[in-house]
Amino acid sequence: MPRKTALIYVSNEMEERRFSFADIKKYSNMTANYFRSQGIKKGDKVMLVLKRHYQFWFAIIALHKLGAIVIPATNQLVQHDFTYRFKAANVKAIVCTGDGDVAHQVDLAVEECGMDIIKMMAHGQREGWHDFDKGISCCSDVFDRPTDPAELSCGSEPNLMFFTSGTTGYPKIATHCHKYALGHFITARYWHNVDPNGIHFTISDTGWGKALWGKLYGQWLSETCVFVYDFDRFDANKILPMFAKYNITTFCAPPTMYRFFIKEDLSKFDLSSIKYATVAGEALNPEVYNQFLNATGVKLMEGFGQTETTLSIGNFVGMTARPGSMGKPSVMYDVDIVDPDGNPCKTGETGEIIIRTDKHTPAGLFLGYYNDEEKTKEAWHDGMYHTGDTAWKDEDGYFWYVGRVDDVIKSSGYRIGPFEIESVIMELPYVLECGVSAAPDPVRGQVVKASIVLVKGKEGTDELKKEIQDYVKKHTAPYKYPRIVEFRDELPKTISGKIRRVELKG
Repeated sequence: MPRKTALIYVSNEMEERRFSFADIKKYSNMTANYFRSQGIKKGDKVMLVLKRHYQFWFAIIALHKLGAIVIPATNQLVQHDFTYRFKAANVKAIVCTGDGDVAHQVDLAVEECGMDIIKMMAHGQREGWHDFDKGISCCSDVFDRPTDPAELSCGSEPNLMFFTSGTTGYPKIATHCHKYALGHFITARYWHNVDPNGIHFTISDTGWGKALWGKLYGQWLSETCVFVYDFDRFDANKILPMFAKYNITTFCAPPTMYRFFIKEDLSKFDLSSIKYATVAGEALNPEVYNQFLNATGVKLMEGFGQTETTLSIGNFVGMTARPGSMGKPSVMYDVDIVDPDGNPCKTGETGEIIIRTDKHTPAGLFLGYYNDEEKTKEAWHDGMYHTGDTAWKDEDGYFWYVGRVDDVIKSSGYRIGPFEIESVIMELPYVLECGVSAAPDPVRGQVVKASIVLVKGKEGTDELKKEIQDYVKKHTAPYKYPRIVEFRDELPKTISGKIRRVELKG
C-alpha cells in the first residue's frame, strides 16, 4: 500500500511526476514541520491558492495533521476578494502560487487590510515571501504528533472553510469538520465508482470544494490513484488524448466541460479507458448526456451537492440513470422536497430540497457559517437544512432539478423553472451556452428571457431568434417559450463557473 501510486501529476508544460502514498506521508510530514516552524498551530486559518500544483496535497494533509483550518481559494481572486476573505476569516497565513499576478493581488490586499499575514510561495519566488519549496526541503520527514489534548484536532472540530460561490451578495463561509472527509467515501466509491486499481480524474481547480470531492478524500480512502493536469487554460484537444495515455478509468467534470468536449470530433480520440463518468456543479442538459453517450458509450451519472454538503443526491452505482435527473438521495442524507410551509410535496410538485436533521446530522453536512449565526439560522432551522434549490420528484423517487428558489419565473400565474427551457435550447447544435431568466412584463408580471452564446461562426439574427422560439414551443409547453431572446458573446458567471442568472434578468 505505501508504495502504491497516489498521485500522477502532469504540469502545464507536460512534465510528469508520480507520488506514492509513502511519498505523500513523507512530504506532508516535512510540510507540517515547516508550517510549525512558521508558528502555525491548531485553529489557525491558512489559505491555499495553489491551482493544481502538487504542493496542494502536501499542504492540506500537513494542515490537517497540525489541526489548522484550511481555506482553499482560486487564483482568479483579485485584491478586493482577498481583502474581504482575509478579514472575514481572520486568515493567519497563505500559501500561494508564483504563477500570474495573484501574489501581487495578495500583497495589495495585505497592505489594504493591515493584517500581519504569513506569506509563503510555492512554484516560484517573490520578494517579501517565504520560499515554500525550499522551506519544506530543509525539514525533517518525521512529524511528532501533538500529545497535549488541547493541541489535537479531530471529530467535530473545524478543519476546513469554503467561501461559497453564491450568485448574490458576499460569499458566506461554510465551515466543515474532520468528518467531512468520511462523508466523501460515498462520493468516490458509490458515485464516481472509483477502482482501487484504476485512475480517477476530476477536472476541478483546488480552489473549489469540488476538488475535495474528486481529488483527495474519498479517492484516497478508496485507495485510488488521482490524476492531476495542472493546466492554465482549458483545451479539450490537450485533455482528451490523456485518457488513453494514462489509462484513466473514471472521470468527473462540470457540464460546461462536457459541452466543450461534445463540440469536438470525439471520434478522433481514444476514450475506451473510461469505464465510468460523472457530472456535477450545475444541472446537466439531456442533450449533453445523449451526445456523450453516443460518442463514448458511457452514461453520465449526475450528482447534486453543495459547498455545505457532500454528495446528497445522485445516480449511484447500480442505478439506471434517467437523462436530466439528479438521481435519488444518498443513504447518508434524509432528503425531502417541501413547500414554503415545510410540508412534504406530492409527486410531481415543485418545492425546495431540504435535508432533515431532527434525527441525526450526517457526516459531511457543514457546521454552520463562520461568524454568522443569522445566516446559519436562516438556512438551518426547525430540524431542516434548506438548500435553496428547487426540484420535483417522479413516481419512482428520482429528483428533477428546477432552479434556485430565486430563479423560478412567475408568468401569468405559471411557475417556470429556467433549467427545463435551457435544456431544450441546448438541443440546438448551434447553441454553446444558454441562461434563462425572468424579465419584467406589465401584463404577465414576468416573461421568459433566454440569453444565448452561439458556437463560433454562427450569427445571431431575428430569423434565428424566431427559430429558437418555435423550437421551444414545439418541445415543451408553449407558455414556457422565451419571449425575449438575446445573443451574447459570453454569459456572466461566478468565479466557480456557475451562470449568474441574477445578472441576466431584466
